[in-house]
Amino acid sequence: MTPEHARDPRGSDSVSSQRIAGTLREEILAGELTPGTWLRQDELAERLGTSRIPVREALRILESEGLAESFPNRGSRVPVLSLQDVNTYYRMRERLEPLTLAESLPHLTDHHFAHLERVQDEIENQSDVNRFLLLDRDFHMTTYAGCPSDHLLAMTERLWNSTQHYRRAFMVLTDPDRATIVNAEHRLILDAVRRRDPEDGERYLTGHIRRTRVELTAHSELFTEKR
Repeated sequence: MTPEHARDPRGSDSVSSQRIAGTLREEILAGELTPGTWLRQDELAERLGTSRIPVREALRILESEGLAESFPNRGSRVPVLSLQDVNTYYRMRERLEPLTLAESLPHLTDHHFAHLERVQDEIENQSDVNRFLLLDRDFHMTTYAGCPSDHLLAMTERLWNSTQHYRRAFMVLTDPDRATIVNAEHRLILDAVRRRDPEDGERYLTGHIRRTRVELTAHSELFTEKR
């Protein structure tokens, strides 16, 4: 039996694909694999100790999540976005995420509220950019955790994934005083969530996303046009 068709000794191809996708997802979101990095199946299979079959399926999973893009006869890579792409994705977020939040509010529990408080407390005492990005994602995804639509949640997460690298690059450049604004906006969102007030929640969240879009897209040096 050739390596291409051999079953991964650590589990089924399906389980192995999920494991590989999880590893690559973490590396992309952490900025270890940057936009434009080619995700070559042979190299990944050797590095991760598996065959090409689960690697191929893992890349399909990442593509569905907005973390990879494929090209005929060339393979897959971490997506490269232009300024226009990111501006469009953020405008999509401004419309989509308030709906996700509104759908989520009736189903959030005291456990979610307590977790949000802990996360926001840590954010307000955080100076490390990578840790902030993880906490910021945790904060917002927790507010969406009650959303009953898996499709809506998947679309929301895909848009987050697509802009992660550019959000990280922007945070490195940003004014330290910006943290005060972010924290104030988070506290307004958290207050609306606790009150289960969809109108306030949607208004605060829309403004939060829009302000980030305006500030982020003002830095044209962060973007590379697609080739």
